[in-house]
Amino acid sequence: SDLRVGGPQGESHFFMAFNRGKKSVALDFTKPDGQAVVHKLLEKADVLVENFRPGVLKKYGLDYPSLAKKYPKLIYLSISAYGQTGPLSDRPGYDPVLQAESGMMSVNGEANGEGLRHAIAIVDTMTAIHSVAAINAALFARTSTGKGQHVDLALYDTALVSLGNMGAYYLIGGEQPRRAGNGHFASAPNSSFETSNGKIYMAVANQKLFGDTCKALGHPEWITDPRFDTVANRVANKPELTRLMEEVLKTDTKENWAQKLRHLPAGPIRTMKEALDEPEVKRRGMLKTYKHARVGEVPLIGSNYRFSDTPVDDSRPPPSLGEHTEQVLSGLAGYGAAEIAALREKKIVS
Repeated sequence: SDLRVGGPQGESHFFMAFNRGKKSVALDFTKPDGQAVVHKLLEKADVLVENFRPGVLKKYGLDYPSLAKKYPKLIYLSISAYGQTGPLSDRPGYDPVLQAESGMMSVNGEANGEGLRHAIAIVDTMTAIHSVAAINAALFARTSTGKGQHVDLALYDTALVSLGNMGAYYLIGGEQPRRAGNGHFASAPNSSFETSNGKIYMAVANQKLFGDTCKALGHPEWITDPRFDTVANRVANKPELTRLMEEVLKTDTKENWAQKLRHLPAGPIRTMKEALDEPEVKRRGMLKTYKHARVGEVPLIGSNYRFSDTPVDDSRPPPSLGEHTEQVLSGLAGYGAAEIAALREKKIVS
C-alpha cells in the first residue's frame, strides 16, 4: 500500500491528468489527532511519499528518522527541489526554473534566439517517473535486507540527469551544444519540412537512411552529390538540401507523405486534436472517459503499460478532495463510524 502525504489539491486539468486511480483523504496532520490517523495508516503502509520542503514534517514527528524507529520496513520517499541537505535545500522548486538552472533551456530553441522552456512540465514528470523506479528498487532491496530506507529525490538532480547525451557532449568535448530549433546542429536532414498542407518531421540520422530517403523522394542522384554525400557535407549545405527536399514534399500532403515514407523515420507534425483523433490512438486504447464524482465525465489519456499477465486497471477516475476519507479510515485504519464522525467534528478530516 502507498501512503501519500500532501497539501490540498484542486481539480484542474493538471490535477486530473496526474491523479487518476488514486484515493483522496483530507486530513489535518498538524494536530495530534491527525498525526494519530497517519500512524494508524502507517501500520499497513509499505511506502510514504512526501514533497514538503525539507524539515517541515519534523515539526509533526513525521520525518524519516522519527518514523523509521517505529516502522523499520517503511520506504520513505522525499521529493524536493534541491535535495534534503545543502545550501539550496530551503528553496522552492518550479519546473521551468529547474529547466533554466540545469542548462536544459540553453539547448532548446532557435539557433539565433533565446533558450526556451519545454512546454510540458518535463522535470516534474521525469521526477515522478524516477520516483516509481526508486520506490521499486527500494522495495526490491528490502527483500534482501528486511529494512526500509529513505530516498532523497531532487527535481534539480532529475533535471541534470535528463540532459542525457547533451550533458555528456559538454562534459566530454568541453563545448556548449548549439541550439538548432527543430533541426540538429550535427545532423541533416533532421528537421521539419513543408508539405502542401503542413509540416512533417524527418530524422535522417545516418548514410543508409539518407540513401533510402533520396530514393523515396525520387532523387537517388542526391546520394552521390558532393554537396550531400556525407553527414558533414549535408550539415554544411543544409539550406540547399532543405530547399530541394521541400520542392518535392510540397507536391503532396503530410498525410500522404506519412504513408509514402512509413519505412523511414518521418511523420506529420500534428495539432493536439489531430494527434488524439488519430485512429491508432483509439486502437491502442489510449483514450479513456472517467466518471468523476463531482464534475461528471472526464476524458483523459490512459495508461501506456501493456502487461501480458497482469493488465493495468486504469478504470478508476481521479478523485475529488477527501472523496475516500471514510473508506480509507474505516477500511485501512480500522476507524468506526462514530470515531470518523468525531474526527470530522474536530475538523481533523473532511
